Amino acid sequence: MSLLSGIHLIISCPGFSCKKKNTFPRSSSWEKEKKNTHLSNQRSQVALKIMNLSSDHCNISDWLRLEATVKASVYVVAFFFATFVTVIIITIVLQNSKLRREVRHILLCHHLLCISSYCGLGVVFQGMRALLANSPVLVCWVVFGVQLSVGEGILFTLALMAVNTYLAVCWPLKSLSFVDSVKYRILAASWIIIIFKNVCLFLIESANPPRVAVFKSEPLCPVILNGPPARAVGMVFLFFLLSIILTSYFLIYREGKRAGHFNRSNIKAKKTVLIHLVQMSLHVIPILIFVGLGKMCGVFFFALNLVLFGVFAFAQCLNPLIYGLWNRELQSGLYHWMCCQLWCGHIMNDREPV
Repeated sequence: MSLLSGIHLIISCPGFSCKKKNTFPRSSSWEKEKKNTHLSNQRSQVALKIMNLSSDHCNISDWLRLEATVKASVYVVAFFFATFVTVIIITIVLQNSKLRREVRHILLCHHLLCISSYCGLGVVFQGMRALLANSPVLVCWVVFGVQLSVGEGILFTLALMAVNTYLAVCWPLKSLSFVDSVKYRILAASWIIIIFKNVCLFLIESANPPRVAVFKSEPLCPVILNGPPARAVGMVFLFFLLSIILTSYFLIYREGKRAGHFNRSNIKAKKTVLIHLVQMSLHVIPILIFVGLGKMCGVFFFALNLVLFGVFAFAQCLNPLIYGLWNRELQSGLYHWMCCQLWCGHIMNDREPV
């Protein structure tokens, strides 16, 4: 047998169970097994297409507009709730000179203002996308960039609040005068860092398209700071602030454990740290999944995106309650403020002519 005939035999009969081509006929059981395998493969492919809506026939702009409509509605609810609680807490702080001088309450008011501004800008940007406002690309980028900067300000303020709590718990005598002297400079420096970072990333990404495209109107507002450099810098920034928060809470927990297990205030402090960590996870986990998934088409990814956004919006609404009204001094101030409002309303009703 020559070499060419041997190769032809191997190609014709790929297994080692036959010697010649078509020596034995195929059995009926083998045909049935092949048919069942083919049907199962077809069913799995159909199920996968149903889940992803087979992106060949999927228009991503329709999904983005529907998503923007839902997000704008959620942002409206979150904005009114957060603004209502923010106004009450800031009013209580401003009416009390002692609370007005404390650094933690200054940071709290700043944090609540960032939350309200973030939700308000979310209403504007998602409303522009949902209504197909046909706005210039530059306007869309500016609104989205400001919202993103305010969102980073929320996390930056949480990091400052955690560090301030650590200094107050572990270094109560040495840190009081130091923190009081640098509080406004630290806030100003944090905003300078955030604005400088985002402006640099904005210039990098806006340099790619031509200048004429920046002033062109788009029915569905595009986003900015979504490229690989912005995502990488954003993740580094996120993990840096998270490391500060987690380290501060760990040191506070260790100090409380060293102080004793049977102290009532110590038990409440541990419970507060646990609540803050749970609430922090509601902020961070949706962001990480958002960044990992990106924008994908289909019912499954649309539902997952809205669920993650709902968790994130719920965490934003919980912020004023957890960081604000969980404070005993603010609870007392809220009680006196409500009593004053009820008493003043009762006096005004009694003065009305019969």
